[in-house]
Amino acid sequence: MNNQRFLLSSIVFFCSIVQLFPCTTALVSGKATKDGRPLLLKNRDADELQNKLMYFSDGKYRYIGLVNSSDSTGKEVWGGYNSTGFAIMNSASYNLKRNDTTVLSDQEGVIMKLALQYCASLSDFEHLLDTLAKPFGVEANFGVIDALGGGAYYETDNFRYTKYDVNDPSVAPDGYLLRTNYSVCGIEDKGAGYIRFNTEETLFKETYAKGKFTYRFLIETVPHHLKHSLTKTDLSMILPNDTTDTHFVPFQDFIPRTSTSAAILIQGVKNHEQPLLTTMWTILGFPLTSIIIPVWIVQDGFLPPILVSDVRRIAPLCDVALKLKGKLCPSHQGIGNKYLDVAFLQNRKKTGIRQQLIPVENEILKQSEKYLSSWRKTGFNDADAGQFYHWVNEYVKKEYERRLKISWQ
Repeated sequence: MNNQRFLLSSIVFFCSIVQLFPCTTALVSGKATKDGRPLLLKNRDADELQNKLMYFSDGKYRYIGLVNSSDSTGKEVWGGYNSTGFAIMNSASYNLKRNDTTVLSDQEGVIMKLALQYCASLSDFEHLLDTLAKPFGVEANFGVIDALGGGAYYETDNFRYTKYDVNDPSVAPDGYLLRTNYSVCGIEDKGAGYIRFNTEETLFKETYAKGKFTYRFLIETVPHHLKHSLTKTDLSMILPNDTTDTHFVPFQDFIPRTSTSAAILIQGVKNHEQPLLTTMWTILGFPLTSIIIPVWIVQDGFLPPILVSDVRRIAPLCDVALKLKGKLCPSHQGIGNKYLDVAFLQNRKKTGIRQQLIPVENEILKQSEKYLSSWRKTGFNDADAGQFYHWVNEYVKKEYERRLKISWQ
């Protein structure tokens, strides 16, 4: 009996390790998008659910990064882009290390911060990896794009990396690459995220068969996708009568998960465009209860206040999204948080949280596209971006209060 208990404890402990950073990511070449701009997506899963955005000017280039709220100085960055149009994100990999006894680990956020500080291109990033002291302290799939049209995944362990170029037809015949929590060059059938990868792969194949990708597909559809490739479940088809018509379902291994802390989509630029037109479409907090807000790098580093740390050292939008997530996953007994009440997400009376937020999101995207359309003709304008930030900050607060009765601290 003691041996059985030890084995069970070991399995639970191992599973908790594997699920620390189980992100779902995508890299799309400009050749595969309708507007010719590359796309870099990270649906972030983490053990730290309070996330924020930070602006930095502590390196060669200015940059915006996704940061854990507990990280007051921004020592680690979990995805972002800089003023040259260089962007980076990662997903943890669990099948790269072979007979590696290295103690140093979890340095992915440190390396991504360095890359944003000093890299302007894929070749710069490769030089960084080539010259950094080893072991790196990582086991990850780094996704990178630049303003020169480059894009690649770098499957990286403590001592080496393997590059997968999204512009190489032999590597990415349809112009896109996907990664979850295993690496192509790693140990076969090891790692994690196979179910999510299959879900994502099916979604991308079906979408690409209808035409090239748009940024809206990657940031609107992928982080909110409610189909499950293994069970064939489609939660979007379940419609209880209203929020009182409780309908709990298992919520495990979908692309959005209870461990999802944010999603970012970095939309790059065409070769002739200003790098400052690079856009980071951001969902801060649990995607099913948060909302898409784009950000750009402005000279004074200003960002919408609901996306950055406040006096409580948390980002208000992320905190609000987590509170609303509590209605979707209200149970805290055992693994009760792995069950989702669909009635609060969507229902026939259209009073579900996601249903209430879609019109708000659509208005934000509409206004954002007006600014981008103008800037792509006349050049990026700091004053315009600041004006948008003030508007979107107040608009989101007002609509959450009006539609979902949320009070902001």
